[in-house]
Amino acid sequence: MSIYSIKNGSGEEVNRIEADEAFVEAHYAGLYEKVVLEASPMPEEDAARQWRDGELENTDKAVQTSDWPNRDNILLYRAALRSWPADADKFPDTRPVLATE
Repeated sequence: MSIYSIKNGSGEEVNRIEADEAFVEAHYAGLYEKVVLEASPMPEEDAARQWRDGELENTDKAVQTSDWPNRDNILLYRAALRSWPADADKFPDTRPVLATE
């Protein structure tokens, strides 16, 4: 399915619909145009914060479990993740890395 701009006889858009191309062609032959929606690029800092939030979420269980493997390194990693955006010299170019034992 795609989004189509439905036009009147003067070429002005009168509606937008989401449909299969076969349906649009059958009902609006010559009076439609496929709409290409472009996603606006996510600013680099927003993408970095989104990644960081995901990493914090992925390590939540380790914080709550005292015998989690590599827990001490995970706690250090989480601290680095939380302070990373405030470090203007490194953010967002250098991401914290989880140390393995």
